Amino acid sequence: MSYTIIPEKGVLLGRAKLPGYDYPRVITVREGQVFDITSKAAPTVRDIAELEDPASYVAQAEGVKIGNIDAIVANSWTAKSDAATPSLLSPIDLQAVKASGVTFVASLLERVIEEQAKGDKAKADSLRSDVLNLIGADLSQIVPGSPAAMKVKEALIARGVWSQYLEVGIGPDAEIFTKGQPMSTVGYGSDVGLHPVSSWNNPEPEIVLVVSSAGKIIGATLGNDVNLRDVEGRSALLLGKAKDNNASGSVGPFIRLFDGDFTIDTVKNAELSMRVEGTDGFILDGASNMAKISRTPESLVEATIGRHHQYPDGLVLYLGTMFAPVKDRDGPGKGFTHKMDDVVSISTPTLGTLSNRVRLSTECAAWTYGASHLLRDLAKADLL
Repeated sequence: MSYTIIPEKGVLLGRAKLPGYDYPRVITVREGQVFDITSKAAPTVRDIAELEDPASYVAQAEGVKIGNIDAIVANSWTAKSDAATPSLLSPIDLQAVKASGVTFVASLLERVIEEQAKGDKAKADSLRSDVLNLIGADLSQIVPGSPAAMKVKEALIARGVWSQYLEVGIGPDAEIFTKGQPMSTVGYGSDVGLHPVSSWNNPEPEIVLVVSSAGKIIGATLGNDVNLRDVEGRSALLLGKAKDNNASGSVGPFIRLFDGDFTIDTVKNAELSMRVEGTDGFILDGASNMAKISRTPESLVEATIGRHHQYPDGLVLYLGTMFAPVKDRDGPGKGFTHKMDDVVSISTPTLGTLSNRVRLSTECAAWTYGASHLLRDLAKADLL
């Protein structure tokens, strides 16, 4: 299976580590070449996202050519990176990192199974069959919070299988949580991390919206919302431990900004493909179709930002996934879980491909460069 790493069209916005600079530089791609467009007018990706027309600004911004995109992509793999050559970073910086969960019926059912299994993947197959028989309805056709959804809720409660995941899956309120802190995400080619306590985990291929402080959706990118199924399955109160660990969220390779050709409707019709390739020869292919999402991207943004909650530096929002890995890896009934050095690739033609290698979070590069470091470095460079 081959992937297009960088979309052939569109206004792309990202960040890179460049030789000679102690801080990330803002970049774009034009006809296969990468340009550094860092300026005092907009020294961060956050600043560009706050502009009236980010796509026009990036398309017209003066820049310095720093290299060929293919060479920079190749140098972005952590295991091969050469400090003398530019490499890609996560394309976001000061934005809050938020995520929505249980937004697809397939994901909903797997969360219910996790909860019922109490983190024991050996029970998952039999529970999956039981839950499907009990539900007896196509939840993907039900609008969350609608009268029809409430009837299904009553029926499930009567059958004794109501769940906190069903509540956010078909109830009136979406699940919105903090995936990580600003500056904590990793980009294309970086290692992604699993907490060492987990023995049942999986990637979550998702589209990630980029949202300004005014709640305006200005573009999108790809994300891997690395998930610890056993930890979250033991208790929803362990969501932070299951989701927010060193290098547990990847984003990239670039933000594609909305313009006349790429819009929120493009996002709504996107089909994501995903492949996990293991050093043991194991291959897992999956897909996530945005047309099957149960809550609209706009409604998820509205649930995140508004009069009830402000984000002065804007935010990015993982939209959730319908991908639920059940393919056996180490034998019948053992299901799927990651092994070290798995390579996860998430792809869709309009956004390109996000690829990362799986490691333990304790073995990934420590997160040491935060918002305070960025602001001090920008001030030192007379960019603030």
